Amino acid sequence: MKFTAENAKQVLTHLFTGFKTTFNKSFAETEITWDKVATKVTSTSAAENYAWLGKFPKLREWIGEKVVKRLEGHGYTVKNRSFESTVAVHKHEIQDNELLGLPVIFSSMGEESKSFPQDLVFEALTLGFKNKCYDGKPFYATDHPVGDKEKSKFSNKFDKKLSWATLADAEAGYGAARSSMLGLKDENGRSLKIKPNLLVVPPALETTAKALMTAAKFADGSENIFKDTAEVLVEAGLATDTEWHLLATTKAVKPIIYQERQTAELLAQTDINSDDVFMRGEYKFGVEARGEAGYSLPHLAAGSTGTT
Repeated sequence: MKFTAENAKQVLTHLFTGFKTTFNKSFAETEITWDKVATKVTSTSAAENYAWLGKFPKLREWIGEKVVKRLEGHGYTVKNRSFESTVAVHKHEIQDNELLGLPVIFSSMGEESKSFPQDLVFEALTLGFKNKCYDGKPFYATDHPVGDKEKSKFSNKFDKKLSWATLADAEAGYGAARSSMLGLKDENGRSLKIKPNLLVVPPALETTAKALMTAAKFADGSENIFKDTAEVLVEAGLATDTEWHLLATTKAVKPIIYQERQTAELLAQTDINSDDVFMRGEYKFGVEARGEAGYSLPHLAAGSTGTT
């Protein structure tokens, strides 16, 4: 259809429909793994307060009055961020039918929009060694308080390399992190029943992680007692080639929170009477999204820098 002033609205509607179809197809086909490590929370304002974190709902024997766990103890707030990606299509490109590359652009937009939470979630995970969680400590720290007892601490931060060379090496790294998580107790000394099940590694540690989880024996020939104790997830979004993260993801809440305020959606500015069209001859198409990733309970994760 020839692009003229008379049929501009019809042509632009047809173009946007095509762009949106391409966008939606790419969005649907893009694989994500962030939901393995993060719980999705729908946000209804500029920020959300997670006062409930740290209040474990364990049952206790009811003797006398009930013990009420109040929610005002923590002021951990996650503020939403805004994101966008916009492209301009000149009216001359439409008139001259120079639109060959646009399907690729909108396909990429769909892919990036689907991956948007992926980037936030694994950014939060890899920055867990310095970014703070609900108790005011970095998500990975050596001195997290146990419940309301400030004198009782636990550590979920490690520095040993991930290894399957020998049993001793594996025990010093992966084994120590796993044992620490399995042994966590609440302020009353009762087990939190945390079972680590997901090992997140950068591409550089893929071979090591998969060998550790699947090989019957260590490299030195000794029996691999850690075989099949966790699923391996390889994530290129981690900041270093040495870090690794052991997570417990089967509880009601996962280690990372993905806070969604606005789902990524494709929008169009195609008013032929707009200043952009009159002054620059440009129609605009783009994606907007709002959200953020934060931390739930440090008890559900153990992270190692892998530096020693």
